[in-house]
Amino acid sequence: MKWLVSLAGAALVMAALRDVFHTLWHPTRHGGLSRHVMTALWKASRRLPPRRRPAGLAGPLAMVTVVAMWAGTVVLGWTLIYWPYLPDAFSFATGLDPAEHGGLADSLYISLVTVATLGLGDIAPAETWLRIIAPIEALVGFALLSATVSWVLEIYPALTRRRALALRLSQLQRNDPSPQQLDSPAGAAILDGLAAELARVSVDFIQYAESYYFHDGEDRTSLASMVRYAADLADRGSNAQHAEAQLAAALLTTALTDLAVILDQRFLHRGGSARDIYRAYAEDHGRSRI
Repeated sequence: MKWLVSLAGAALVMAALRDVFHTLWHPTRHGGLSRHVMTALWKASRRLPPRRRPAGLAGPLAMVTVVAMWAGTVVLGWTLIYWPYLPDAFSFATGLDPAEHGGLADSLYISLVTVATLGLGDIAPAETWLRIIAPIEALVGFALLSATVSWVLEIYPALTRRRALALRLSQLQRNDPSPQQLDSPAGAAILDGLAAELARVSVDFIQYAESYYFHDGEDRTSLASMVRYAADLADRGSNAQHAEAQLAAALLTTALTDLAVILDQRFLHRGGSARDIYRAYAEDHGRSRI
């Protein structure tokens, strides 16, 4: 029975570490528990009335929830590993009666102290295998903290790139290039630059899928609001006579198609043409007006 409880705890730890691995270092569209948590929080925020909707908080709150879930699962898993062996397999500081410290709460205390790398030493493992297991938990706790900091530092640059692209599109829209301006080397450079930026944003949605669940603020910095103008520019550029402009427009069209595929496969699941997917993207981010 002791081994069954400990194995259950080990399974919880492995499930948490697998989720961390797939979220941070090997993202897939199938996701893990963290992806389901973030999707559920996003959908819940979308159901609230617009005036009560926590604009801009869904993404950060989802990240905090996921990190808390990882930490809680790791702590609970090691709690179950230690619990069956209390108090016999542990040594206690002077003044502590082992007979009074063999419950689940004490196992939870040991797990919390170990994962936080506090090393208080009032209750310490005595058996050899437990003395090996406990430092491993401390290492996992340190790795989890480092991974969380790394995750936060990587998400916000991805958001910056997306918002910068949206602002660039907004600037172009406010200075709407004429067909003659697009049908030129300068127009080709504009279209080619947009294709390159869209490629970077597509990679961000693959590598940092959690960034999808962040609001982008006003329309001018919202890619969900501005991406359809990029499609308009690609259509207009395809009619150009200049060879470089034609090629740049084709590259932009391909980049837009790739982005639409990523958005639909990973987040929207609507199907349809690229413009249909962009319309669904805008609606999902509260940007339904064109």
